[in-house]
Amino acid sequence: MSLAAEPSTLSTAAGVPLRWVGPIRVSGNVTTTETSVPLATYESPLWPSVGRGAKISRLVEGGIRTTLVDERMTRSVLVEADDAATAHTAARAVHDDLPRLREITRDSSRYARLLGVRHEITGPLLFIRFEFSTGDASGHNMATLAADALLAHLLATVPGIRYGSISANYCTDKKATAINGILGRGKNVVAEILVPRNTVAEHLHTTADRIDSLNINKNLVGTLLAGGIRSANAHYANMLLAFYLATGQDAANIVEGSQGITYTQDRDGDLYFSCTLPNLILGTVGNGKGIDFVDSHLTRLGCREDRPAGENARRLAVLAAATVLCGELSLLAAQTNPGELMKAHTRLERATGDTHAL
Repeated sequence: MSLAAEPSTLSTAAGVPLRWVGPIRVSGNVTTTETSVPLATYESPLWPSVGRGAKISRLVEGGIRTTLVDERMTRSVLVEADDAATAHTAARAVHDDLPRLREITRDSSRYARLLGVRHEITGPLLFIRFEFSTGDASGHNMATLAADALLAHLLATVPGIRYGSISANYCTDKKATAINGILGRGKNVVAEILVPRNTVAEHLHTTADRIDSLNINKNLVGTLLAGGIRSANAHYANMLLAFYLATGQDAANIVEGSQGITYTQDRDGDLYFSCTLPNLILGTVGNGKGIDFVDSHLTRLGCREDRPAGENARRLAVLAAATVLCGELSLLAAQTNPGELMKAHTRLERATGDTHAL
């Protein structure tokens, strides 16, 4: 008998193993804190790997320094014209109408604010990319609601255009594209650390020179040869997915979220190590955030405090970026030593009973 015939036997939730890792020491222009982070993953070696990076953060003054560079959620719409000249005239009208568009955005939501508008013309097609601030929400629905109101206004007031689509793939949502890496979508965060040579040797079992060389050859050259899009890193997606699942985020946003660049330098034996993530899409309110375990995790992370709009989400973003750095640093250090990565996977996955993948 098929499962379809017995709906009562179907699961209504997927249980993913979760552990708290850390604490991670973080400083920067958003927060200075020391906290453990929840990671939900089937890849059990990820926990001790991030844990090793977290330990490094506690051995360094200031820990991982995080800088929130920018934040914006985007939604693009498509309108059609009869020719490129009409589309161009319409685009100029859209930019000229920016004050009114901002008023319409404010009327659509308590928190949405229109930051800017960009456009692209292809033949008779006009793609309009709206950029919003969205408070503590990741902003998917907020941006779409505002874009819907803005599009209705433009269709009613701009001559020569007609409806194409409320979503035009110029946003770009849940796809790896160059435009998001260039213009940003979500939170743009840089996480960086300077690890003294003795700490590199004792706790990472390698040298700054070897990590720097590996980063150039693997992350930069290897990704270039593979045709990577605005991205050069070892495994940002691993940490982001685990962090997103544990904090109630839309997990599909790791597609653009994992676009980012690992940059390293050997500074006279000390290791400068940074992770730049221009597309961190996450929030502390909205869909999924009311689930009990999510609410509990966000509270423990200090992201349920009574702060001005947007501050809790900013804190969550820099904690996510610091978590990514911890895992990226640990993995690259392991890969400088022949056999270390596979030995760790074999030992840790057998310890948890996950031998089927070996």
